[in-house]
Amino acid sequence: MKLSFLRESVAAAVLLGMMGAAGMAAHAADKVVEVTAIVDHAALNAVRDGVRDQLKADGFEVGKNLKFEYQSAQGNTGTAAQIARKFVGDRPDVAVAIATPSAQALVAATKTIPIVFSAVTDPVAAKLVNSWQPSGTNVTGVSDMSPLENQLGLILKVMPKAKRIGVIYNPGEANSVAIVTEFKKLLAAKNMTLVEAAAPRTVDVASAAQSLVGKADLIYAPTDNNVMSAFEGIAKVADQTKMPIVAADTSAVKRGAAAAIGLNYYDLGRQTGKIVTRILNGEAPGKIAAQTSTTFELFVNPKAAGRQGQPLSADLIKSAKTVIE
Repeated sequence: MKLSFLRESVAAAVLLGMMGAAGMAAHAADKVVEVTAIVDHAALNAVRDGVRDQLKADGFEVGKNLKFEYQSAQGNTGTAAQIARKFVGDRPDVAVAIATPSAQALVAATKTIPIVFSAVTDPVAAKLVNSWQPSGTNVTGVSDMSPLENQLGLILKVMPKAKRIGVIYNPGEANSVAIVTEFKKLLAAKNMTLVEAAAPRTVDVASAAQSLVGKADLIYAPTDNNVMSAFEGIAKVADQTKMPIVAADTSAVKRGAAAAIGLNYYDLGRQTGKIVTRILNGEAPGKIAAQTSTTFELFVNPKAAGRQGQPLSADLIKSAKTVIE
Protein backbone atom coordinates (compact mmCIF):
# COMPACT_ATOMS: atom_id res chain seq x y z
CA MET A 1 0.00 0.00 0.00
CA LYS A 2 2.87 2.33 0.77
CA LEU A 3 4.39 1.62 -2.66
CA SER A 4 1.04 2.26 -4.36
CA PHE A 5 0.64 5.52 -2.47
CA LEU A 6 4.18 6.55 -3.46
CA ARG A 7 3.45 5.81 -7.12
CA GLU A 8 0.24 7.81 -6.99
CA SER A 9 2.06 10.73 -5.35
CA VAL A 10 4.79 10.70 -7.98
CA ALA A 11 2.20 10.53 -10.76
CA ALA A 12 0.30 13.47 -9.27
CA ALA A 13 3.47 15.50 -8.96
CA VAL A 14 4.39 14.77 -12.58
CA LEU A 15 0.88 15.76 -13.69
CA LEU A 16 1.02 19.01 -11.75
CA GLY A 17 4.45 19.72 -13.17
CA MET A 18 3.18 19.12 -16.68
CA MET A 19 0.20 21.40 -16.05
CA GLY A 20 2.48 24.08 -14.65
CA ALA A 21 4.82 23.81 -17.59
CA ALA A 22 1.88 24.00 -19.98
CA GLY A 23 0.63 27.10 -18.21
CA MET A 24 4.06 28.69 -18.39
CA ALA A 25 4.34 27.81 -22.08
CA ALA A 26 0.91 29.32 -22.77
CA HIS A 27 1.91 32.48 -20.92
CA ALA A 28 5.20 32.58 -22.77
CA ALA A 29 3.28 32.32 -26.06
CA ASP A 30 1.32 35.50 -25.28
CA LYS A 31 2.19 38.39 -27.57
CA VAL A 32 3.66 41.47 -25.92
CA VAL A 33 2.95 44.97 -27.22
CA GLU A 34 4.44 47.94 -25.38
CA VAL A 35 3.18 51.44 -26.14
CA THR A 36 4.66 54.80 -25.22
CA ALA A 37 3.58 58.40 -25.86
CA ILE A 38 5.47 61.60 -25.25
CA VAL A 39 2.61 63.03 -23.20
CA ASP A 40 -0.99 62.35 -22.19
CA HIS A 41 -3.62 64.39 -24.01
CA ALA A 42 -6.91 63.56 -25.73
CA ALA A 43 -5.57 62.93 -29.24
CA LEU A 44 -2.63 60.74 -28.24
CA ASN A 45 -4.72 58.81 -25.72
CA ALA A 46 -7.26 58.16 -28.49
CA VAL A 47 -4.47 56.67 -30.64
CA ARG A 48 -3.48 54.34 -27.78
CA ASP A 49 -7.08 53.22 -27.26
CA GLY A 50 -7.55 52.69 -30.99
CA VAL A 51 -4.48 50.45 -31.17
CA ARG A 52 -5.69 48.33 -28.24
CA ASP A 53 -9.23 48.03 -29.62
CA GLN A 54 -8.01 47.06 -33.09
CA LEU A 55 -5.79 44.36 -31.62
CA LYS A 56 -8.79 42.97 -29.77
CA ALA A 57 -10.84 43.00 -32.97
CA ASP A 58 -8.00 41.10 -34.65
CA GLY A 59 -7.96 38.41 -31.95
CA PHE A 60 -5.28 39.76 -29.59
CA GLU A 61 -7.01 40.46 -26.30
CA VAL A 62 -5.48 41.72 -23.07
CA GLY A 63 -5.72 39.05 -20.36
CA LYS A 64 -6.12 36.21 -22.87
CA ASN A 65 -3.26 36.15 -25.35
CA LEU A 66 -1.85 39.69 -25.18
CA LYS A 67 0.20 41.69 -22.71
CA PHE A 68 -0.35 45.39 -23.41
CA GLU A 69 1.74 47.92 -21.49
CA TYR A 70 1.51 51.71 -21.78
CA GLN A 71 3.89 54.36 -20.47
CA SER A 72 3.80 58.14 -20.89
CA ALA A 73 6.94 60.29 -20.88
CA GLN A 74 4.91 63.17 -19.38
CA GLY A 75 6.32 65.60 -21.93
CA ASN A 76 9.96 64.90 -21.04
CA THR A 77 12.31 63.71 -23.81
CA GLY A 78 14.76 62.35 -21.22
CA THR A 79 11.98 60.18 -19.80
CA ALA A 80 11.10 59.09 -23.34
CA ALA A 81 14.67 57.83 -23.74
CA GLN A 82 14.45 55.96 -20.42
CA ILE A 83 11.20 54.30 -21.50
CA ALA A 84 12.80 53.33 -24.81
CA ARG A 85 15.70 51.66 -22.99
CA LYS A 86 13.24 49.79 -20.76
CA PHE A 87 11.36 48.54 -23.80
CA VAL A 88 14.62 47.33 -25.35
CA GLY A 89 15.31 45.36 -22.18
CA ASP A 90 11.77 43.91 -22.20
CA ARG A 91 12.06 42.86 -25.86
CA PRO A 92 8.33 43.06 -26.75
CA ASP A 93 7.01 41.61 -29.98
CA VAL A 94 6.14 45.15 -31.11
CA ALA A 95 6.87 48.57 -29.63
CA VAL A 96 4.42 51.35 -30.53
CA ALA A 97 5.60 54.95 -30.29
CA ILE A 98 2.97 57.70 -30.30
CA ALA A 99 4.21 61.15 -31.41
CA THR A 100 7.58 62.16 -32.85
CA PRO A 101 9.80 62.46 -29.72
CA SER A 102 8.83 59.01 -28.45
CA ALA A 103 9.35 57.49 -31.88
CA GLN A 104 12.77 59.10 -32.22
CA ALA A 105 13.77 57.77 -28.79
CA LEU A 106 12.76 54.22 -29.68
CA VAL A 107 14.40 54.27 -33.11
CA ALA A 108 17.63 55.49 -31.51
CA ALA A 109 17.47 52.69 -28.93
CA THR A 110 17.00 49.61 -31.10
CA LYS A 111 17.53 48.38 -34.64
CA THR A 112 15.96 44.97 -34.07
CA ILE A 113 12.69 45.25 -32.12
CA PRO A 114 9.78 46.03 -34.49
CA ILE A 115 8.68 49.65 -34.04
CA VAL A 116 5.36 51.06 -35.24
CA PHE A 117 5.06 54.84 -34.92
CA SER A 118 1.80 56.76 -34.90
CA ALA A 119 0.74 60.44 -34.86
CA VAL A 120 4.07 61.45 -36.44
CA THR A 121 3.53 64.21 -38.99
CA ASP A 122 6.61 63.73 -41.16
CA PRO A 123 8.51 60.50 -40.39
CA VAL A 124 11.08 61.27 -43.12
CA ALA A 125 11.93 64.70 -41.70
CA ALA A 126 12.03 63.13 -38.23
CA LYS A 127 14.56 60.58 -39.61
CA LEU A 128 12.48 57.59 -38.57
CA VAL A 129 12.48 56.24 -42.14
CA ASN A 130 14.37 57.30 -45.26
CA SER A 131 11.30 57.60 -47.48
CA TRP A 132 7.60 56.73 -47.74
CA GLN A 133 8.56 53.42 -49.31
CA PRO A 134 9.05 50.25 -47.23
CA SER A 135 12.06 51.03 -45.04
CA GLY A 136 13.82 47.68 -45.01
CA THR A 137 14.47 48.32 -41.30
CA ASN A 138 12.58 47.58 -38.09
CA VAL A 139 10.42 50.71 -38.45
CA THR A 140 7.05 51.52 -40.01
CA GLY A 141 3.93 53.37 -38.94
CA VAL A 142 1.17 55.88 -39.58
CA SER A 143 1.50 59.64 -40.08
CA ASP A 144 -0.96 62.28 -38.89
CA MET A 145 0.08 64.66 -41.67
CA SER A 146 -2.15 67.71 -41.32
CA PRO A 147 -4.31 68.73 -44.30
CA LEU A 148 -2.75 72.20 -44.34
CA GLU A 149 -4.54 73.43 -47.44
CA ASN A 150 -7.89 72.44 -45.91
CA GLN A 151 -6.94 74.14 -42.66
CA LEU A 152 -6.02 77.34 -44.46
CA GLY A 153 -9.37 77.17 -46.22
CA LEU A 154 -11.06 76.84 -42.84
CA ILE A 155 -9.16 79.83 -41.47
CA LEU A 156 -10.48 81.95 -44.34
CA LYS A 157 -14.02 80.70 -43.73
CA VAL A 158 -13.78 81.62 -40.04
CA MET A 159 -12.11 85.00 -40.74
CA PRO A 160 -12.19 85.93 -44.45
CA LYS A 161 -10.10 89.07 -43.96
CA ALA A 162 -7.35 87.40 -41.92
CA LYS A 163 -3.85 88.32 -43.08
CA ARG A 164 -1.62 87.61 -40.09
CA ILE A 165 -1.85 84.06 -38.74
CA GLY A 166 -0.27 83.38 -35.36
CA VAL A 167 1.11 79.91 -34.67
CA ILE A 168 2.30 78.50 -31.35
CA TYR A 169 4.67 75.55 -31.53
CA ASN A 170 7.65 73.80 -29.99
CA PRO A 171 10.70 74.54 -32.18
CA GLY A 172 12.39 71.47 -30.72
CA GLU A 173 9.77 69.09 -32.13
CA ALA A 174 10.45 67.99 -35.71
CA ASN A 175 6.76 67.37 -36.27
CA SER A 176 5.90 70.99 -35.49
CA VAL A 177 8.80 72.49 -37.41
CA ALA A 178 7.70 70.59 -40.54
CA ILE A 179 4.16 71.95 -40.18
CA VAL A 180 5.30 75.53 -39.68
CA THR A 181 7.67 75.37 -42.66
CA GLU A 182 4.97 74.12 -45.04
CA PHE A 183 2.28 76.41 -43.65
CA LYS A 184 4.50 79.46 -44.15
CA LYS A 185 4.79 78.57 -47.85
CA LEU A 186 1.02 78.21 -48.22
CA LEU A 187 0.37 81.55 -46.55
CA ALA A 188 2.96 83.34 -48.69
CA ALA A 189 1.15 82.18 -51.82
CA LYS A 190 -1.98 83.92 -50.47
CA ASN A 191 -0.10 87.12 -49.52
CA MET A 192 -0.56 86.20 -45.86
CA THR A 193 2.08 86.05 -43.14
CA LEU A 194 2.82 83.61 -40.35
CA VAL A 195 3.61 85.08 -36.94
CA GLU A 196 5.55 82.53 -34.88
CA ALA A 197 5.43 82.14 -31.11
CA ALA A 198 7.76 79.53 -29.59
CA ALA A 199 6.63 77.30 -26.72
CA PRO A 200 9.47 74.87 -25.97
CA ARG A 201 7.70 73.77 -22.76
CA THR A 202 4.05 73.37 -21.85
CA VAL A 203 4.42 76.17 -19.30
CA ASP A 204 5.37 78.50 -22.16
CA VAL A 205 2.15 77.99 -24.14
CA ALA A 206 -0.05 80.63 -22.48
CA SER A 207 2.66 83.30 -22.62
CA ALA A 208 3.31 82.44 -26.28
CA ALA A 209 -0.39 83.03 -26.97
CA GLN A 210 -0.24 86.34 -25.15
CA SER A 211 2.74 87.40 -27.28
CA LEU A 212 0.56 87.16 -30.39
CA VAL A 213 -1.91 89.79 -29.18
CA GLY A 214 -1.79 92.77 -31.53
CA LYS A 215 0.51 90.90 -33.94
CA ALA A 216 -1.90 88.29 -35.34
CA ASP A 217 -5.52 88.31 -36.48
CA LEU A 218 -6.14 84.65 -35.67
CA ILE A 219 -4.36 81.82 -33.84
CA TYR A 220 -3.62 78.55 -35.63
CA ALA A 221 -3.03 75.68 -33.18
CA PRO A 222 -1.15 72.82 -34.90
CA THR A 223 -0.83 69.22 -33.74
CA ASP A 224 2.00 70.18 -31.41
CA ASN A 225 2.16 68.15 -28.20
CA ASN A 226 2.96 71.12 -25.96
CA VAL A 227 0.15 73.16 -27.52
CA MET A 228 -2.42 70.41 -27.09
CA SER A 229 -1.29 69.64 -23.53
CA ALA A 230 -1.81 73.25 -22.42
CA PHE A 231 -4.52 74.33 -24.85
CA GLU A 232 -6.76 75.92 -22.22
CA GLY A 233 -4.14 78.65 -21.76
CA ILE A 234 -4.49 79.59 -25.44
CA ALA A 235 -8.29 79.55 -25.24
CA LYS A 236 -8.25 81.89 -22.26
CA VAL A 237 -6.10 84.44 -24.12
CA ALA A 238 -8.27 84.12 -27.24
CA ASP A 239 -11.48 84.74 -25.30
CA GLN A 240 -10.04 87.76 -23.51
CA THR A 241 -8.55 89.39 -26.62
CA LYS A 242 -11.18 88.47 -29.24
CA MET A 243 -8.73 86.46 -31.34
CA PRO A 244 -10.32 83.28 -32.79
CA ILE A 245 -8.57 79.92 -32.77
CA VAL A 246 -8.54 77.43 -35.63
CA ALA A 247 -6.99 74.10 -34.64
CA ALA A 248 -5.59 71.04 -36.40
CA ASP A 249 -6.80 68.71 -33.64
CA THR A 250 -10.58 68.32 -33.47
CA SER A 251 -10.41 67.54 -29.73
CA ALA A 252 -9.37 71.19 -29.21
CA VAL A 253 -12.85 72.37 -30.26
CA LYS A 254 -14.38 71.01 -27.06
CA ARG A 255 -11.65 72.86 -25.18
CA GLY A 256 -12.32 76.26 -26.70
CA ALA A 257 -11.23 76.44 -30.35
CA ALA A 258 -13.70 78.08 -32.73
CA ALA A 259 -13.21 75.37 -35.36
CA ALA A 260 -10.90 72.56 -36.42
CA ILE A 261 -10.44 70.26 -39.35
CA GLY A 262 -8.30 67.25 -38.65
CA LEU A 263 -7.96 63.55 -38.20
CA ASN A 264 -10.00 61.29 -36.01
CA TYR A 265 -7.15 60.11 -33.77
CA TYR A 266 -9.02 57.06 -32.54
CA ASP A 267 -9.36 55.93 -36.17
CA LEU A 268 -5.65 56.67 -36.63
CA GLY A 269 -5.02 54.31 -33.71
CA ARG A 270 -7.15 51.62 -35.35
CA GLN A 271 -5.14 52.04 -38.56
CA THR A 272 -1.94 51.74 -36.51
CA GLY A 273 -3.29 48.65 -34.76
CA LYS A 274 -3.81 46.91 -38.10
CA ILE A 275 -0.10 47.30 -38.83
CA VAL A 276 0.78 45.94 -35.38
CA THR A 277 -1.42 42.91 -36.09
CA ARG A 278 0.37 42.27 -39.37
CA ILE A 279 3.70 42.22 -37.54
CA LEU A 280 2.39 39.99 -34.76
CA ASN A 281 1.26 37.59 -37.47
CA GLY A 282 4.78 37.40 -38.87
CA GLU A 283 5.13 40.23 -41.40
CA ALA A 284 8.39 42.20 -41.27
CA PRO A 285 7.96 45.91 -40.45
CA GLY A 286 10.56 46.81 -43.08
CA LYS A 287 8.25 45.47 -45.79
CA ILE A 288 5.33 47.69 -44.75
CA ALA A 289 5.37 51.23 -46.15
CA ALA A 290 4.56 54.12 -43.82
CA GLN A 291 0.95 55.22 -44.20
CA THR A 292 -1.11 58.39 -43.93
CA SER A 293 -4.78 58.97 -43.20
CA THR A 294 -7.05 60.69 -45.70
CA THR A 295 -10.16 60.91 -43.52
CA PHE A 296 -10.66 64.38 -42.04
CA GLU A 297 -13.50 65.84 -39.98
CA LEU A 298 -14.77 69.38 -39.35
CA PHE A 299 -15.72 70.35 -35.78
CA VAL A 300 -17.07 73.79 -34.83
CA ASN A 301 -17.85 75.55 -31.56
CA PRO A 302 -20.17 78.52 -32.25
CA LYS A 303 -20.13 79.72 -28.64
CA ALA A 304 -16.33 79.79 -28.50
CA ALA A 305 -16.25 81.62 -31.84
CA GLY A 306 -18.67 84.20 -30.45
CA ARG A 307 -16.52 84.72 -27.37
CA GLN A 308 -13.54 85.21 -29.65
CA GLY A 309 -15.31 87.93 -31.63
CA GLN A 310 -15.84 85.98 -34.85
CA PRO A 311 -19.31 84.37 -35.17
CA LEU A 312 -19.38 81.42 -37.56
CA SER A 313 -21.51 81.46 -40.68
CA ALA A 314 -24.59 79.28 -40.87
CA ASP A 315 -23.14 77.45 -43.88
CA LEU A 316 -19.95 76.57 -41.99
CA ILE A 317 -21.91 75.28 -39.00
CA LYS A 318 -24.16 73.24 -41.26
CA SER A 319 -21.18 71.62 -43.01
CA ALA A 320 -19.56 70.44 -39.75
CA LYS A 321 -19.55 66.81 -38.74
CA THR A 322 -19.78 67.83 -35.09
CA VAL A 323 -21.13 71.03 -33.53
CA ILE A 324 -20.09 71.63 -29.92
CA GLU A 325 -22.92 73.29 -28.04
